[in-house]
Amino acid sequence: MDYPALDIQLKTLPNQPGVYQYYDAQGIIIYVGKAKNLKKRVSSYFTKTHDNGKTRVLVKKIANIKHIVVDTETDALLLENNLIKKYKPRYNVLLKDDKSYPWICIKNERFPLVFQTRRLIKDGSDYFGPYTSVKTVYTLLDLIRGLYQLRTCNYDLAQDKIDAGKYKVCLEYHLGNCKGPCEGKETIKEYDENIKAVRQILKGNFKDSLAQFKSQMKDFANAMQFEDAQKIKEKIEILENYQARSTIVNPKISNVDVFSIVSDESYGYINFLQLSYGSIIRSHTLEIKKKLDETDLQLLELAITEIRQRFNSNSKEIYVPFKVDLGGDLKITVPKLGDKKHILDLSIRNAKYYRMDQLKQVKIVDPDRHANRIMAQMKADLRLSVEPRHIECFDNSNIQGTHPVAACVVFKNGKPSKRDYRHFNIKTVEGPDDFASMEEVVYRRYKRLQDETQPLPHLIIIDGGKGQLSSALKSLDALNLRGKIAIIGIAKRLEELFYPDDPIPLYLDKKSETLKIIQQLRNEAHRFGIEHHRNKRSKTALNTELETIPGIGDKTVVELLKHFKSAKRVAHAKLDELEVVVGVSRAEKVYNYYHEK
Repeated sequence: MDYPALDIQLKTLPNQPGVYQYYDAQGIIIYVGKAKNLKKRVSSYFTKTHDNGKTRVLVKKIANIKHIVVDTETDALLLENNLIKKYKPRYNVLLKDDKSYPWICIKNERFPLVFQTRRLIKDGSDYFGPYTSVKTVYTLLDLIRGLYQLRTCNYDLAQDKIDAGKYKVCLEYHLGNCKGPCEGKETIKEYDENIKAVRQILKGNFKDSLAQFKSQMKDFANAMQFEDAQKIKEKIEILENYQARSTIVNPKISNVDVFSIVSDESYGYINFLQLSYGSIIRSHTLEIKKKLDETDLQLLELAITEIRQRFNSNSKEIYVPFKVDLGGDLKITVPKLGDKKHILDLSIRNAKYYRMDQLKQVKIVDPDRHANRIMAQMKADLRLSVEPRHIECFDNSNIQGTHPVAACVVFKNGKPSKRDYRHFNIKTVEGPDDFASMEEVVYRRYKRLQDETQPLPHLIIIDGGKGQLSSALKSLDALNLRGKIAIIGIAKRLEELFYPDDPIPLYLDKKSETLKIIQQLRNEAHRFGIEHHRNKRSKTALNTELETIPGIGDKTVVELLKHFKSAKRVAHAKLDELEVVVGVSRAEKVYNYYHEK
């Protein structure tokens, strides 16, 4: 199998929590691990000296790296556990089954029990977890029982048995921990309201419960029961700092395939997550090259069929971002909210990260392909007739109306061509007039290119809105270039793109590569212009007074500044010190100027 070089794979890993998988040259998975930061953790295998012999052998055998991005470290831990048990990689320790993690169960019965368990029974009960810490489970159960008076007995509280007086209240009732549903002292409606609140707590929605805890804490404080108030405060802090819900595991979602797609001009990337008993057991992303400008729908339908055959999937339900037609009795679900939508969003995130990894790798190993793709994307996004292989961007720079300058930066094939950058000192405009300055520099730039028969750009970008764009167009009209070169203006505030003779601006996706390149051009032009402006102001500040001395030229000013390092030191220099540097005649002129002053 041909894999990208490992150093390239390492450079493109995301700085996100997740699970990494190492494969050998035969494509066999040999190790699964979790990471708070995938890039740092995986890179450490190849940068550190390992004392353990097995680890050194493992690193030598790694031929390919795959990863799955998740939301939290807890999710990474649970996913790692699932993948190790499924694939049993050679270099991982063997794990126990799912009983090793505790769950919280809300029993499917009248007056439901809420308790900890390590066994999942398919009887319609609700299971929350699994939790990576038993302490967390006990904390949650303690909080729930402290807030809601739920029963702890195992009685069958059927209505006929309650009516027959079969049960008697126990000590928990007398202690105030239970409201006595066994004797009919609490209705099923009241109890179910409490269970509804408990479900919200276990799902991570603590708003109502926190409000009740805070009220309870306030009551204890008002009654001078400060120890009890402190206990409630500690519970509130634990509850506020705890993330109760796992995005990876939900036992309600069983035997389901999840598919999502992201695409660009040339490729579609389809991610596949396979869920078994609520756990992710497989993740795979398929890259498909477009041939005839296929739609996302066409690519997704093709990929689903291919992936399900490849992995021999027999799931009866799939989650997808939009409706697909696959025939047969397969159930198609397009999640809109809740756990199903969350797992679909996770699949989309993995597809996006895979695409970014591939683009970064292509940028390193095949820059020409990367440039071709970027150029094709920009042509489509900006509605151009040709690919913008040569782009020039203009920016004016003047601070408080002084030393007006302008800058022109040049990008070729999407990258800066710094040798082609140009500075402009504004010559024909008095005062801070950005519009007139833009008109001047655009005219001067392209008049010179015409006179020297230099190639013209495919796209001109003007840093500014409609006013600056209109000024630049006047210059193109004067040079008979309007319509021969595409030109747009970019406004700073909302990143609006303005076109000639079109009052409605174009808005690009904030994450699009086209907009990022335009922003890079604009920022580079601004930086280059400010740098020239700063140098000009600095030179003026240093030289102005020296240059005004009668009989002192530029060459003398440079000699003095080189020797004395500043104009201030020149002003305070003694006559004999000045004579050593510039001779008797010029030294007297400088000395007399400052001392007469």
